[in-house]
Amino acid sequence: MNIPRPKRRSEIRRRLGRMYYTLRRRLKWYFGNDKYAKTVSATPLPFEVKSHQSLLLRPLKDVQMYLQHNKVENLRIAIRHIHNIIIRPGEVFSFWYLVGNPTRGKGYTPGLVLNQGKAEEGIGGGLCQLGNLIFWMSLHSPLTIKERYRHGFDVFPDINRSLPFGSGATLSYNYIDLQLGNQTQQSFQLRFSISEEYLEGEIRSDKEVDEEYNVYESDHRIVHQGWGGYTRHNRLHRKVFVKIDHSLKRDELVVENHAIMMYEPLLEAH
Repeated sequence: MNIPRPKRRSEIRRRLGRMYYTLRRRLKWYFGNDKYAKTVSATPLPFEVKSHQSLLLRPLKDVQMYLQHNKVENLRIAIRHIHNIIIRPGEVFSFWYLVGNPTRGKGYTPGLVLNQGKAEEGIGGGLCQLGNLIFWMSLHSPLTIKERYRHGFDVFPDINRSLPFGSGATLSYNYIDLQLGNQTQQSFQLRFSISEEYLEGEIRSDKEVDEEYNVYESDHRIVHQGWGGYTRHNRLHRKVFVKIDHSLKRDELVVENHAIMMYEPLLEAH
């Protein structure tokens, strides 16, 4: 698979682009046809659909640890806006619609952000970990992935990776969003907490889900491009089983991932 060499756009062009897409998203929020989830209930819905946790502090090459500690504070602020949110039938969960712009005035601190393939410092950085958690849990639920993006760059090598490559979702206010649609006849609830070591989340429902899910990877490959760099590719699939007898209901392609690698891959000798 041929991937072109990444283009470096000027700061002015990138700022104008952000302004345009941010405005377009706001217009869609206010004048579009989607009904966004807003209801919050402190009472947990009775049935757990999926839970997961991810490590908060993970040493990364050339990244100062204070950015990771700041990230934890940013996550605490963000989850206040989406903890216990109820997604009713016909509603759409939009991360940025609920969380809002992560600014310094709201208490957000400098954290790790990725900019054109480079790790940098930015206000509100680190919220992608929350997007990763929500996306992975939603793959194990009847919720529909309405909108999801991933980084076009693979910045860090696999260190203690437990999930397949490309199983997360990147976020950038407000046009790079994560949206989940509820096309079922039951309600779902997102719940989050932060322990000393982990960001923890769960999806709950008012009715028991009659399906089970197995997410797996296929066609993982690293390609040496003609312009000298390496790119990484894979597909994520999901097997859906009937819970009562574990029979296979369907096997579906979820997403394809393509990213430019920003580190030298370890190639095995043939």
